[in-house]
Amino acid sequence: MTIKIYKDQNAGAVFIENANGVQFLNALQATMDEPTDVKINIHDLSKDVDIFTQVPFGDFVDQNGATYGANATDVCNALNAEFAASGSSTGVPPTITSATTVNLTGGDTLNYELVATKGVGYEWANLPSGVVTVEGNVRKLVGGSSLSAGTYNITAKAVNYYGEDTETISLVVSSPPYSNTRSVNFQNQDYLGANASLVDGILGRASNGSGSGDAWSISMWFKGSNNSQGQTIFYFGDQDTVNQGYIQLMQINSSGNKLLRLKYGSNGNNLRLQTPAGSILPNTWQHVLVTYDGGTTGAGSTTSELNSYYSRFKIYIDGALQSTNNSHSNYGWTQGINPDNFRIGRFSSGNYMRDCRVDELALWGSDQSGNISDIYNSGSTHDLELLGTPPNHWWRMGDGDTFPNIQDNIGSAIFVMYNMTAADIVTDAP
Repeated sequence: MTIKIYKDQNAGAVFIENANGVQFLNALQATMDEPTDVKINIHDLSKDVDIFTQVPFGDFVDQNGATYGANATDVCNALNAEFAASGSSTGVPPTITSATTVNLTGGDTLNYELVATKGVGYEWANLPSGVVTVEGNVRKLVGGSSLSAGTYNITAKAVNYYGEDTETISLVVSSPPYSNTRSVNFQNQDYLGANASLVDGILGRASNGSGSGDAWSISMWFKGSNNSQGQTIFYFGDQDTVNQGYIQLMQINSSGNKLLRLKYGSNGNNLRLQTPAGSILPNTWQHVLVTYDGGTTGAGSTTSELNSYYSRFKIYIDGALQSTNNSHSNYGWTQGINPDNFRIGRFSSGNYMRDCRVDELALWGSDQSGNISDIYNSGSTHDLELLGTPPNHWWRMGDGDTFPNIQDNIGSAIFVMYNMTAADIVTDAP
């Protein structure tokens, strides 16, 4: 029978392996019954029991398979030198010495090893989902690449025959550094749809604008197309567009020039604001911010009243406030906006985007026109959660997403990709 001795310097422990597997031992002593004996005994001082008796000295080997000496005396002395590092017969409990705070960037894999002086056995509790021990080394933790940002408190315990040490290991997961490399491509009948009720508190309203409580802002990066058809970029509101209200942002065509049109209301009662012809440059990334201050959008019919309704809305392209060509049907919209549909790239039916791309879509439940400089950021995309007023919803549009879902990085309104494939998440970004 071969008995292999493993020594762990970090843990200050010795493991003895035989045909029965690994035994975790501490405070051991090797002895011979007689000075001339050729056999060795291993005694556990803490439990006062024999582990092995009358084992030929040549059966003891180190973790590399090498024998400890040419005779029983040399082997006995060598074993006791090894065992002296495994623990103490004077009753000293273990002490955890490895770091108790571990930092991990989201998406990376944890690689942590618990170290304790005079530790023999090790236990874990409260391991986060996806964090596991390594087979054959219970002290090591790996995994955790799917953990969300936050702090996870893990209980670690080191034990020996004289006691134990328990520590809380704080695993601090931080968000990965911001990068923007992807967007979503729309063509033919592609569109995104989400549960409109989840953004009703942002975009919906009950009546004719109660003030700042009904305000909202829509931010996105948009790459328009050369297609001359009217194309819905953004749509929220009632399925019954003839009689009920909605918000619609479109790319439209004017003598070959592209522009944006915002419509607020129903088909028959609405306000329409159009940016100048040529304000949208096909195949060019542009930042768009549309804001509404939450005020009334209809009831009066005078020019001054209509101008007041139009002034509730602002459209910015690449950080610049656009002068708009304004019109109305039946003096605007006086009712609520209901949460039936929330779509990117499709109206209630049709008006799909054609060869357009959208990136970094965000919603605020407030008028952010005063923060346009921070949001536009001189034309550089950035981490919107770091803004003084971060959005209520933020869709990265490809970065960190897996087909067929586009994740809401702040809220819970997840978009589903309809009539699309994984290839519609493209490596193209502003």
